[in-house]
Amino acid sequence: MAQWAKVARRIRVPLGFLLALLYFWLARPTARAMGLGAILVLPGLLIRALASGHVRKNEALATSGPYAHTRNPLYLGSLLIGVGFAVAARSLWVGAALVAMFVAIYLPVIRDEEVFLRQNFPEFEQYAAHVPRMLPRVLPYGKTQKQNEAEFSWNLYLRHREYNAALGATAIAIGLLLKMML
Repeated sequence: MAQWAKVARRIRVPLGFLLALLYFWLARPTARAMGLGAILVLPGLLIRALASGHVRKNEALATSGPYAHTRNPLYLGSLLIGVGFAVAARSLWVGAALVAMFVAIYLPVIRDEEVFLRQNFPEFEQYAAHVPRMLPRVLPYGKTQKQNEAEFSWNLYLRHREYNAALGATAIAIGLLLKMML
């Protein structure tokens, strides 16, 4: 399984571009479907943005911001974005491809990342015992990082180039609008 996680980590972005082509081919957007999809896409983008401004990859265990509610806010945000665009596409095939990609690609990557976190951050066990892997808890986890590390950082957001998620979502929305109008 660890071997597949390494393969999944390498192919997830190229596979995403391949699935984007299939997505536009299968999509049958309407204004209503796009509006309903936006109800999920926009919070997904916000969760990803907030998470990227809290995570110091490989330096510290992120437990503040969205990480106080779920161990994987970046993936949760991506899942919301994906489901939102599946709704906007109005295609069961797109939805099925999304579920398959999440199960086959993202779950193994998440498990592999947790192995890394357990090995490198002794406090991960306690954090994992209190914060769910994906579905967020309502009240934030109480043992967060030091205050200066717990605040959102625009520098981290920019360093992680998280604005690319918003740019990509905008491009997909424009593509759907064009397909709908043509």
